[in-house]
Amino acid sequence: MQKLIIDANKKSLSLNLKELYAYKDLFFTLSYRDLRVRYAQTFLGLLWAFLQPLATLIIFSLVFGRFVKVDTGTIPYPLFALTGMVVWTYFSFVMSNAGSSIIDAQQMVKKIYFPRLIIPLSKAVVGFVDFVIALLFLTLLMMWYGFAPSWNIIYLPVFILLTIIAALATGIWLSALTIRYRDFKHIVPFMVQFGLYATPIAYPTSLIDSRYQALFYANPLTGIIDGLRWSVLGGEAPHLYSFISIGIMLLLFVAGVFYFKKAEKIIADIV
Repeated sequence: MQKLIIDANKKSLSLNLKELYAYKDLFFTLSYRDLRVRYAQTFLGLLWAFLQPLATLIIFSLVFGRFVKVDTGTIPYPLFALTGMVVWTYFSFVMSNAGSSIIDAQQMVKKIYFPRLIIPLSKAVVGFVDFVIALLFLTLLMMWYGFAPSWNIIYLPVFILLTIIAALATGIWLSALTIRYRDFKHIVPFMVQFGLYATPIAYPTSLIDSRYQALFYANPLTGIIDGLRWSVLGGEAPHLYSFISIGIMLLLFVAGVFYFKKAEKIIADIV
């Protein structure tokens, strides 16, 4: 039987990947449990992962595609919008669920020791199932339109990884902040609603005035969505400002992990 020693003098900013790996079974158990619970006792089950983005896509296609007539060049508008929605749906799911994950698991947190970071990380796995289904939906829609991907598709794994990191960065920050400030449980839904329109999902970044584009790219998802569209649908390469988005996202992720580790010592006391 392995002996567990909790050292109060251990540096709080030590990530300790070895410890996270040692609790991998708990990580997969939590992920599997959440996945089962999410679609338990539902008639359509995993079909909801298709229907949710489909409903949003229909609304966007009617409002922005037909009435506003957003110019997407040679790319059919539904394909253009869906590539942005694939990223946003995953990001918003992880942000919403990881943000309240520690509070929801407070009974377990108070009783036993384990790396608390496992809880928000497990939410990313649950959301990734929907992410894969959304990518499958995008593939089917491309086949429907007869739209073949460009050679840029080789960069798709890079932007998928960046999407996961961006979602985790926000989720980890919110999970740590919500422990101290329960207001974030009420703020997050507003963040999701605002972010849906502040992120270039339904419209291209080229519509943004050049004077404000640098500020617009301060949104970490802007560069990722541009990059994912470029890798799947082709067209012009992402703007150089995309590096601003990616840089901010990576900074948020590193800072979020270390802030979480700093707050981890007192989580069981204040949760």
